[in-house]
Amino acid sequence: MNRVKALIALGLALALTACAQYVKRDEFDSTIAGLKSADAELGAQLAMMQRQFSELTDDLQVKFENYNARIAQLQGRLRVDMTAHFEYDDATLREEDKDALADFSDVLKEYHPNIIVTVEGFTDPAGSAEYNQWLGMERAKAVRAYLVESGLAADKVRAVSYGEDSNRQIASGAWGDEGAANRRVALVIDYIPG
Repeated sequence: MNRVKALIALGLALALTACAQYVKRDEFDSTIAGLKSADAELGAQLAMMQRQFSELTDDLQVKFENYNARIAQLQGRLRVDMTAHFEYDDATLREEDKDALADFSDVLKEYHPNIIVTVEGFTDPAGSAEYNQWLGMERAKAVRAYLVESGLAADKVRAVSYGEDSNRQIASGAWGDEGAANRRVALVIDYIPG
């Protein structure tokens, strides 16, 4: 008998709990309408960002058509590869590369001043991994400094090094004259604000 009373009490408790969590139709409809509105707003923001991304790609393609550069779109990011910017075992930015960097800076200042740029530094595999990590960073810092000198906001330009990372080498394992393509920087546009 106690067991039956316990089961009845448990059943009533579950029924009351279910009633307490009942959602009224108008509250449900209001929540769904809010979610649909938020979804539409996010869709509009995404469309605007995609337009800005395409405009930036077009602007950079025009500016860089005379330079040895590749521009690629990767998962919402824009990558600008400019190869052979540095001599063997050196982090000094070459004079012949400054025009391309100045054009890159001009496009961003004029049309897209709020984006964030990551300067990625690379080396060929000559030397130790630790040294190449350091050298890649020095190359990235040299380019970052030039971009900031050219008018980009310092807090919008970052520098990182990939050193001799074998997954990122253009000419796998090559160094010296043959590894010139590995001694480079890449400019990555990480974020285009709405």
